[in-house]
Amino acid sequence: MALAEGVLQLIEDAAREQDFVRVSAVWLEIGQLSGVEVEAMKFCFDAVTRDSIAAGATLEIIAVPGTGWCMACARTVPMAEVFGACPQCGGYQMQVTGGTEMRVKELEVA
Repeated sequence: MALAEGVLQLIEDAAREQDFVRVSAVWLEIGQLSGVEVEAMKFCFDAVTRDSIAAGATLEIIAVPGTGWCMACARTVPMAEVFGACPQCGGYQMQVTGGTEMRVKELEVA
């Protein structure tokens, strides 16, 4: 719920800065390794935006794949979980390099 409230706060801040009064669609990038449950975010977004500038807005989710740097084989590889093994060499000396973010990518406004 707190994440959805944070998204609404960003929308309201942008509305004040850019002088718009209605949001009809929101595109959110959510990383595969972010720990954000997409269905829960959609449910909470609908609840939080009721009676707000974004009431009734559609929430579009853009999935960002997880990536990491394997120190053992010196490669950037896809990651399905934060503490998973390297899919190339099986080693666990992994550093996450992408897929942990959540950000508002775009707003459709009126």
